[in-house]
Amino acid sequence: MQTLSPNADLFHAKRRHFTCSTKTSTFIPTKPLSIFPSTKINREHLRNLDNVLKTSSTSIDNFNVKVSTRQDKTTTKLLGGLNLARLWPQMKAAVEEMSPKNLKRLQRLLSKSSEERSPKNKLGSKWRELHGSNNWAGLLDPLDENLRRELVRYGEFVQAAYHAFHSDPEGSPRDVALPDGSYKVTKSLYATSSVRFPKWIDDVAPDMRWMTKQTSWVGYVAVCDDPREIRRMGRREIVIALRGTATLLEWSENFRPNLVSMPEPKPDPSDPTRPKVECGFNSLYTTGSQHAPSLADSLVGEISRLVDLYAGEELSISVTGHSLGAAIALLAADDIAERVPHAPPVSVFSFGGPRVGNREFADRLDSKGVKVLRVVNSQDVVTKVPGIFADNDNKNKQGQNRNNGGIMEMVERNNPWAYSHVGAELRVDMKMSPYLKPNADVACCHDLEAYLHLVDGFLASNCPFRANAKRSLRKLLDEQRSNVKVLYTGKSLRLNRGTVLDYGDVLPSPSS
Repeated sequence: MQTLSPNADLFHAKRRHFTCSTKTSTFIPTKPLSIFPSTKINREHLRNLDNVLKTSSTSIDNFNVKVSTRQDKTTTKLLGGLNLARLWPQMKAAVEEMSPKNLKRLQRLLSKSSEERSPKNKLGSKWRELHGSNNWAGLLDPLDENLRRELVRYGEFVQAAYHAFHSDPEGSPRDVALPDGSYKVTKSLYATSSVRFPKWIDDVAPDMRWMTKQTSWVGYVAVCDDPREIRRMGRREIVIALRGTATLLEWSENFRPNLVSMPEPKPDPSDPTRPKVECGFNSLYTTGSQHAPSLADSLVGEISRLVDLYAGEELSISVTGHSLGAAIALLAADDIAERVPHAPPVSVFSFGGPRVGNREFADRLDSKGVKVLRVVNSQDVVTKVPGIFADNDNKNKQGQNRNNGGIMEMVERNNPWAYSHVGAELRVDMKMSPYLKPNADVACCHDLEAYLHLVDGFLASNCPFRANAKRSLRKLLDEQRSNVKVLYTGKSLRLNRGTVLDYGDVLPSPSS
């Protein structure tokens, strides 16, 4: 027989009463009493006591603040001895890079289906300034947003020339997919590469002469034909777009770095101050063939026709090119300013262009009012050749040489490889891009799509890459995947997994 103590009887009685009770709580009348886990019961009782006693939590908060302050001071003392100043920027950048906002933007840039462009602003009376009337003073560093968009647009005209050539390398492209539907192509342009073999090779193998001359499609002339776009830009624009090196004979022309005199009404070969240009570039521009006139004659004839056709309208001529096309663009601009009657303002927008001529050639362009803006990647070796004097394009040094005369002046004037750059310069840096590897190869540093990527992200020389850059990364990934950081190539593969890759609108790599 089981014996129970009085206390035990009381416990069981209370337990039975607690279990069977269906009354509501006196402290929280809207909530029926039920069994909760212990932590939740404690929280509820504390809340009830607070309601009954009407106590303030000020003292508790003050206590927490004091404890937190002591902890912060202790942490500061501990971390103060560590050198985290060097590590913090990378840590901060990593945190920001993985934030939801940046991840969403990265998904948009890497997506195969998204294509976003910067909005078009009304240029109106500003077009002359953007076209170089003041040599782009105050527009390059920091880079004006309207000029940035114009530069990207000119680069896309050159990409269309690359795309058209690769679609039919042996013939004449039927259609040029222009990036701007308000323009129409009025003329296809051809250049003839001509390399002379020694006479004894011509005598031994006369049948090989066909290998010494080749005519290839190099670009086009387009004109704005949309009244709304003409009003937005403040004038009707004529665009001349020229691709870079693509054929074997064009490469051979690139390696003829000696300077030759430009044609003049009364040439004096003995005058060392005559304008001179690179032999290979001049040959490509002025040589014709049985099948096509020279690029010079074809281009000047078409521009003259368009100037006459649109006489009385506000006109401008923009010559744009990449690599070899940038070099030929300078020769074309000089020729148009010289030979086209009543020529409108002529400006050159070049990407990754080499040096083309001597200092006198640069002075000649400037005297004709031709404006030149060169976009240069600091890691691009093409922009540093040809020429012996790497800094002979520095205007301050030029002024010192002219004032002091001396040996260096004489050597520069008589040296057959004394080259000089032309016009204003917008310098971008591959290392500023958060997406490209800092040790990207030579081809990537000269690639046109990489140039446009850097221009689109450029704010100023002392600022990081633009956080709100609009240009998609998909073309850069398709053309320079090995030079894009692994983090972004992996994200791109995961993002576009299962989609059919259509390369129809992806331009071939200009460096290939």
